[in-house]
Amino acid sequence: ASACPVEVPSEYDFGIGKRKAIYVPYPQAVPLAACIDPQACIGCARCAEACPADAVRLEQEPQDIKLNVGAIIVATGWQPFDATRKEEYGFGRYRDVITTLQMERMLNASGPTKGEVVAPSSGKIAGSIAFLQCVGSRDQTVGNPYCSRICCMASLKNAQLVKEKYPDTDVTIYYIDIRACGEGYEEFYIRAQKLGINFVRSRVSGIQEGEDGRLSLLFEDTLTGEIKRAKHDLAVLSVGLEPDSNAEVLGNLLGLSRRPDRFFEIAHPKMRPVEAHIDGVFIAGCASGPKEIPISIAQGSAAAAKAVKLLHRGVLELEPTSAYVDPEKCIECKLCVDICPKKAISAKSPAYVDEAACKGCGSCAAACPVDAIDMRFFSDQQIMAQVQAATEVKREFPLIVAFLCNWCSYGAADLAGTSRIQYPTNARNIRVMCSARVDPSFVLEALRRGADGVLIAGCRIGECHYRDGNYQALQRVNVLKGVLEKVGLDPGRVKIVWCAASEGEIYAQDLREFIAELKEMGPVGTELKKRKDGEHPEPSARSEEESRKP
Repeated sequence: ASACPVEVPSEYDFGIGKRKAIYVPYPQAVPLAACIDPQACIGCARCAEACPADAVRLEQEPQDIKLNVGAIIVATGWQPFDATRKEEYGFGRYRDVITTLQMERMLNASGPTKGEVVAPSSGKIAGSIAFLQCVGSRDQTVGNPYCSRICCMASLKNAQLVKEKYPDTDVTIYYIDIRACGEGYEEFYIRAQKLGINFVRSRVSGIQEGEDGRLSLLFEDTLTGEIKRAKHDLAVLSVGLEPDSNAEVLGNLLGLSRRPDRFFEIAHPKMRPVEAHIDGVFIAGCASGPKEIPISIAQGSAAAAKAVKLLHRGVLELEPTSAYVDPEKCIECKLCVDICPKKAISAKSPAYVDEAACKGCGSCAAACPVDAIDMRFFSDQQIMAQVQAATEVKREFPLIVAFLCNWCSYGAADLAGTSRIQYPTNARNIRVMCSARVDPSFVLEALRRGADGVLIAGCRIGECHYRDGNYQALQRVNVLKGVLEKVGLDPGRVKIVWCAASEGEIYAQDLREFIAELKEMGPVGTELKKRKDGEHPEPSARSEEESRKP
């Protein structure tokens, strides 16, 4: 690197330091080897001439490497919010406006300023420093309403380091809320106050550079309601955490879903905090959202342990309830590819189901417009046979055919029975793996054969075992209600409810309410008879309300 004549801004120093075109990315790099920046290299070959080991290969080309793996750990980390998006703070225009990460490198003895906290415009020690919190976090205007979790403590740490090194320096932290909620964090906050660091509850509205070269901050003190100005030599923007720029590409490659904040979604925030919805894929650290270093370390250890456990078994246990495609029926519409929550279906000719990845929710089978997909268990034929058996004899009114999700509502119905919870016997329960498995043809067949109503019960919204099966079921039911209304049947004859496996009483209450609603409507076909006789019955108020649900 010493032989290289080219210097460019260092990414490791976040632009406030320089590096050569050939460089070691950072002191702890693994492997500890130099690399060449092709954008900066001028091809002079001085590095190759200076290398005693003849290790520099200027003609080396990029390589694609294929690996067969049994598990994947996604630990893509984060990237800092681009402070230039907050134009009112002047980052990129005013040299003395820097970010927290640049301050970190300043404070480091091996950093570009050798540990001295200076104003970049003058190179002199900063006598007054302002820390601005929540830059790019808790901010709807930039699309980041979430808290980045580490910013408060990072500023408290840097402010204390400055105060300990320069006791006479004026240090002020402009904050919305100080969120010191980790172990020992509150004590750390109190220590900062005792060191004489000033805390002003506000959000700075703008920064301007005065004629004297100092920075002027305009802000409202939200504790007093006063609009104030303050001058500082250096302003430090506490930038938030955003997903890595390559996260979207990787997510599409692995079939991972992302949350509204663009971080990767985990299978369950409590029970499966490091697992993706795709088996064999684990997520650790800030790939799944902003978090502190101790939590990232714990998640990394957990993900590694789960990966080792998976690999140590040597075999995979597959669900026998997987889907399969009838190649003679498939029209290659790719609807199944888009709808599969596990990304187990490939858009080949015809569509292909990876049975190792399929978990048997049945959503694809219910969505296929030509019935080209079926399940090895809980098949269309099996479910239709149960519908026919349930409606063969009608001994009570109203007769209800109930499709219950295997993971939640079926357990709730079972719990209601074992707990001696009293509820009517009008329902004929049919177990399905997921509420999304309920094909509209099952519902129509039940009504055609004389069922007075059809109940679909799934997991609570947001708690689906297959991630979003209940959303898909809700969408199909809303469409189906419109079809029923057009043919003259009350759309209220189809009802969808949600309950957890532990909520037997809620299931029983939902069933009682549905029975009461069906008794008001009368036996199935009553609407058609009234229409034939010249009457125009209005749909039930409850069904109208449900049809407006998203």
